[in-house]
Amino acid sequence: MAIEVRIPTILRSYTGGAKVVEGAGDTLADLLTDLDSRHAGLRGRLVTDAGALHRFVNVYVNDEDVRFLGALDAKLSDGDSVTILPAVAGGAFGFAAAAAISSHSAAAAAISSHSVSRDSASRDSAAAVRDAVAAH
Repeated sequence: MAIEVRIPTILRSYTGGAKVVEGAGDTLADLLTDLDSRHAGLRGRLVTDAGALHRFVNVYVNDEDVRFLGALDAKLSDGDSVTILPAVAGGAFGFAAAAAISSHSAAAAAISSHSVSRDSASRDSAAAVRDAVAAH
């Protein structure tokens, strides 16, 4: 029974750089055990010591989330396609968003400071003109 497994970039060091590998098994647990026999350490990155999928790993069988198919007990058939995706939260996008907000806040403060300075200069200029007119 051949099952195609798509490997995310972060786990390709376990598969010799391969994006797609083949494995066999009647369940997802069996498939991961089979893959680990060929690509040592891969299963440990996907399954906890307690025997459950890591919460930061998403696995799909034919585009269906295995958490709704029985998780590691999800049944597999010849020709199925399994996709492993690491969950993404924060990361580079989070840092980019924080930097953008920080830059925006800094820019807003600079503009606000500039506006206050300009307003003060305008008031000072107006006072100087008023004083000059009153002196004549």
